[in-house]
Amino acid sequence: MTEYGNRDPDALVRRAGKRADTRQDQHFLVDDRVLDRIPTYAEGMDRSHVLEIGGGPGALTDRLLAVADRVTVVERDPDFAAHLRQEFADAVAAERLTVIEGDALDVDLPDFTASIANLPYGASSEIAFRLLPEGKPLVLMFQQEFAERMAADPATDDYGRLSVTAGHYADTEIVETVPKGAFDPRPRVTSALVRTTPREPDYTVPSDDFFMDFLKAVFTQRRKTMRNAVRNTAHISGLGDPDAVVAAADEDLMSARAGTLAPADFADLATLAYEVDDPEHADD
Repeated sequence: MTEYGNRDPDALVRRAGKRADTRQDQHFLVDDRVLDRIPTYAEGMDRSHVLEIGGGPGALTDRLLAVADRVTVVERDPDFAAHLRQEFADAVAAERLTVIEGDALDVDLPDFTASIANLPYGASSEIAFRLLPEGKPLVLMFQQEFAERMAADPATDDYGRLSVTAGHYADTEIVETVPKGAFDPRPRVTSALVRTTPREPDYTVPSDDFFMDFLKAVFTQRRKTMRNAVRNTAHISGLGDPDAVVAAADEDLMSARAGTLAPADFADLATLAYEVDDPEHADD
């Protein structure tokens, strides 16, 4: 029986026969200690079918095969996709590993139970917000700055649209910062591992899509009062009568700035905006 979990990352890169392409946001995690710790952050998660985005030469894939029943890797680079199928041919034959060649933002995702991945930096935001609505636990590598904004609390410097959006779907925590030297080639920034635990928010919104558009709109003017932010961003939020929304809203909320409001405040305002802007929605 093939053993997994101890393949040397540098040897995997050599066998792949291809170096990382930084123009494609490829930075391979090659520190054994970090690689070995990543699966431990998923303890307690359902690991019957783990999704990995961006397998590269397969160092993390190897660790995931040691702890998961099944692994699906989405890899957009055809050379690395072919390498993964060859390197882990036994797992492919045993139907424990599936390699999907394509862009994670375009391919059909399998019915996974958890996702663990070292994401390409350039697409990390889009990938994360494709995964979060799936309602599955995640352990994902991001740039540290992005991770801190994702996990930030209200009224802190890092708090913003990203914090509220992530918190709409899950509890988010940074479990480890990862130095530049853990990667080959070295990125220009420090990285961080984020773990998300899905849960329902403690508020309701009329529509996730409307709520996300509303957040996107008001956070484009986070330094202005909500009154001005709502009025000035109807082209983003889609509101037909932003003045009516401002007139109907609580004065204290309208006088506040986006960076100081709690997620539930945004939910209340989005619900009000949804109903005021189209009275028929109030009967939904």
